[in-house]
Amino acid sequence: MRDLGYSMIEHDNSLRSRRAMLKNGLVLAGALSVPSAVSAANRLTGRDLQPMSQPPLPRRSVAATPTSPRVVRPELMRKAMAALNRAGSHGVRRDRMAIVDFAASSSEPRLHLIDLASGRSTSLLVTHGSGSDPAHTGWLQRFSNREGSNASSEGAFLTSDYYVGKHGRSQRLIGLDSTNCNALDRAIVVHSAWYANRDMIATRGMLGRSQGCFAVGERDLDTVFAKLGPDRLIFAAKA
Repeated sequence: MRDLGYSMIEHDNSLRSRRAMLKNGLVLAGALSVPSAVSAANRLTGRDLQPMSQPPLPRRSVAATPTSPRVVRPELMRKAMAALNRAGSHGVRRDRMAIVDFAASSSEPRLHLIDLASGRSTSLLVTHGSGSDPAHTGWLQRFSNREGSNASSEGAFLTSDYYVGKHGRSQRLIGLDSTNCNALDRAIVVHSAWYANRDMIATRGMLGRSQGCFAVGERDLDTVFAKLGPDRLIFAAKA
């Protein structure tokens, strides 16, 4: 017959052993479960877990407006995009375009060169025609497609080839709408001019006027040619 005291000691040791194993097992399970949870969360979110008080910023939607409304008025942007869609049959490239907001004064950067893929834009000064602003107020008053009007035309223009003319390096434009279809015959082009330089605003409060061409500052022409190039759209409007 086994000694009663020895049996009690053996039972107590066995109980302690089972408790230790259970405790170690829980600790080990906890240690394994934490990395697994973090790993699963990282796979779902693609980033480390963040406190609830600092939720991750939402990603920009792919279908978002290509450029900020603070740069181009939303209504003008919609019209420009509609014109770009209509111009598909003319072989227009859809990666970049220019929008000229003739609702703004010539003292404001109103030629917006837009990268449609990234949404980034560059805004520059650009003139309007003397026939569009006879009193030289700095504001475009009217459009015209008529030869000899010296006015700016509204609508969509397709950029064409480069050449060197009386204004130096220039780029021909093809009018795609009934409101600017005489652009080639009228020699409405993109060129640089001294009266489109920024210092005109400091001395006159506005730019000079062209004969209907999109004249930009002499230092800005390289930027326009580099960011626009041939077979892209220039959309000009006021409303």
